[in-house]
Amino acid sequence: MTEPAKGSTARRDPAASGERDEPARSTVDRWFALYPALALAALLPVGAATPLFPVDLGVATFALGTLAVGMAHGAVDHLVPLRAAPGVSLRRSIAVVSVAYAVLGGAVVAAFFLAPVAAFAGFVALTWLHWGQGDAAALALAGVEHLPTSAERWLSLVVRGGLPMGVPLLAHPAEYRLVAEWVVGLFVAEPGAAAAAVDPLFVPETRLAVGGVVIAATLASVGAGYVRVRGGASRRGWLRDAGEVAVLWAWFLLAAPVFAIGVYFALWHALRHVGRLTLVDPGAAGALAAGDVRRALARFARDAAPLTLGGFLVVGTVGLAAPAGVAAPGDLLAASLVGIAALTLPHVVVTAWLDRRQGIWRPGTGG
Repeated sequence: MTEPAKGSTARRDPAASGERDEPARSTVDRWFALYPALALAALLPVGAATPLFPVDLGVATFALGTLAVGMAHGAVDHLVPLRAAPGVSLRRSIAVVSVAYAVLGGAVVAAFFLAPVAAFAGFVALTWLHWGQGDAAALALAGVEHLPTSAERWLSLVVRGGLPMGVPLLAHPAEYRLVAEWVVGLFVAEPGAAAAAVDPLFVPETRLAVGGVVIAATLASVGAGYVRVRGGASRRGWLRDAGEVAVLWAWFLLAAPVFAIGVYFALWHALRHVGRLTLVDPGAAGALAAGDVRRALARFARDAAPLTLGGFLVVGTVGLAAPAGVAAPGDLLAASLVGIAALTLPHVVVTAWLDRRQGIWRPGTGG
């Protein structure tokens, strides 16, 4: 067995650690995925009422969700290589991830200053990828049997990421456009310039194309899963997948976009990723195996606290540096989204590395 590198903390190889520990995985699946999905389903009547209220309600909800768990879910990325791969030292883990965040995050912020419309569209596409990536990984780690190939998991990614990013564009284009104008407006100070700049993103052809992709991918993914069930795969996993997809379709069709994304980000995406990361922390995984979710979360909160504050500093810096300034709730949301975009690209890279370690996209190769 490989000895831990100098400067590393004691940890187990992922092949024998919490991510393969069935009691811990079962606890994570229940508390960080299943229960939140049921909670979102219970909130559907509330979501359906939100288009009747001012968008400021959505802005407040997004801010609260980001404060509560959204920003924290990526704030232990600097420890992921240390915990998920044997032989990686603490110093190397922190150094590599820090460089990735500085270089990639800086490039994203520069892109918003240089080409804000393209940067906004790129952020939407990146979030589509990442949120689909998170859900596909959650299904794989839950052991569903109807997604046995890379192609089927990538199709699931297209569906799961497309629901929060594409369905609001189909169902609530006015508020979606408003957010785009807020973001672009941070960097285009002339009156009316932001509205004109985002016009190409919101032509009917774009909405229909995005909606068509999400609908077609949903039907293809659910249908392919059913074929697998007919071939002997577990029906339970497929029903859960289809049920979650139905809840997400309903949520993003009914709820106002900013409110819908704020709740989804905190209650669904971030929690699932937090649960996944507790499985590669031996101390948290041990607590989860014993059913002690509180202790596992306390360990995660301790590890995430410093860089969660750093994330809010990034948002504040974007707000101070934006040419148009931050003077209204919409501007605050826009600055938050740009800051989150800067953190998302390196976070996606770290998550993709973890996906590879765990064999998410090449079933049977994890470890």
